[in-house]
Amino acid sequence: MAAFGVGQMAEGIKNQAFNVFLIYYYQQVLGLSGTLTGLALAIALAFDAVSDPFAGLVSDRTRSKWGRRHPYIVAAAIPLGLSFVALFNPPENMGDTGLFLWLMSFAILVRISLTFYHVPHLALGAEIAQDYHQRSTLFSFSSLASIGAMSLVSVVGFRYFFPTTPEFEPGILNKAAYLDFSIAFGAVAAFAILLCAAGTAGEIKHLKPLAAQSALTLKNSWGQFRSVFRNKNFIALFLGLVLAAMSLTVEQQLGAYSGVHFWGLTTEQLSQLPLATLAGLLLGTVLVPALTRWLDKKRALIIPAVTAVLIGNVVIVSRLLELGWLPANGSDALMSVLLMRAFLAALCYPIIFASLNSMFADVADEMELESGERREGVIYATRSFSTKATASIGALLTGVSLDLIAFPSNAAVGSVPADVVWRLGLIEGPIASSVTLTGILLYCFYGLNRERHTEIRRQLHLRESGGD
Repeated sequence: MAAFGVGQMAEGIKNQAFNVFLIYYYQQVLGLSGTLTGLALAIALAFDAVSDPFAGLVSDRTRSKWGRRHPYIVAAAIPLGLSFVALFNPPENMGDTGLFLWLMSFAILVRISLTFYHVPHLALGAEIAQDYHQRSTLFSFSSLASIGAMSLVSVVGFRYFFPTTPEFEPGILNKAAYLDFSIAFGAVAAFAILLCAAGTAGEIKHLKPLAAQSALTLKNSWGQFRSVFRNKNFIALFLGLVLAAMSLTVEQQLGAYSGVHFWGLTTEQLSQLPLATLAGLLLGTVLVPALTRWLDKKRALIIPAVTAVLIGNVVIVSRLLELGWLPANGSDALMSVLLMRAFLAALCYPIIFASLNSMFADVADEMELESGERREGVIYATRSFSTKATASIGALLTGVSLDLIAFPSNAAVGSVPADVVWRLGLIEGPIASSVTLTGILLYCFYGLNRERHTEIRRQLHLRESGGD
């Protein structure tokens, strides 16, 4: 479980680097317009989303002495690390067109490399954990590693690579520091994937042999993806995740802007927030087994998700409405409020993501009972496709929003007009969260529970043993 979870650090590193640093680097430091930056990232996400179904189908059907998933997990590591470094280091004097093409091309390579780790990795988790509750525990390790890595990127990034200096305030305007930043985290991401592959290799011999399947043709492939949308439980998870992915992308990519300009924080102060997040994650991970048993998975997804949204918006709305209870921007008292907000929201994250991934694995069991085939790869590829396709819209909306509110490039602390900062908070908070809440409502239509899954597993066991 530990080795399985460690691999997810790679996705956490990529997510935080993209959502916090990448759009800021190209739009603020290099001067590419927000719309072109968002468009490049949206195109990259679209390419990435198309690669997900292919990765799922191919890994589902692979036969090798290293299993179905491990060959792709191992092969993803080095290309991911190299393309990550290149992404943050475009050549000098490229111009807007050159920067746009560089950003788009290497964002595509980073994302496709990660896809051939991520989709097989999720499918591997559904295979190695068959128990209803053990799945939640297994995926909680992944959630902890992923969100923990996101915290690590921000803590180390803001404090050690981008400290505040007389020349750079905020420190993330320091162009030269992005080389060391990208090399360090590209290497960690690649190593985490290889460690995951090595640590889970012993499970290969215990996995269920691949049943005979029809030839991989375009018609059969389309039929498999179409079949998952006949399952109402999958549709409920799919649509809810679509809306959440789009709005969360906007919130995360505006986070660096709001931290500096909406809250008036230094990069050193920003580096403290992920520590509170990490503390919440550790406690939340400990709570996953007990809460998913007590609430069952559906309620363990919905209740923490709604709670996290409300926690995130209380302070933003209070500042927007000037309610008066919040301390002054940049103050130690405000930091205490923001640290508590980060801690409480992070308590919810492991429970949310462990429940969600475990629910997709339960749907895979239900589909096996219906079709006679294991389709973890197809299911998780479709899940990944949906989040990336809609996140691409979120990335584009982020860039367009920055241009619409006329957010200036290379903006030093205190240089952004107050009305622009206010609109920034409105977009990051209430507007984005209203979309997330709509997605959460769709989870209410999910129908699998502990009793139904037990019956599904019983029927699958009878089928495998030849019983009636």
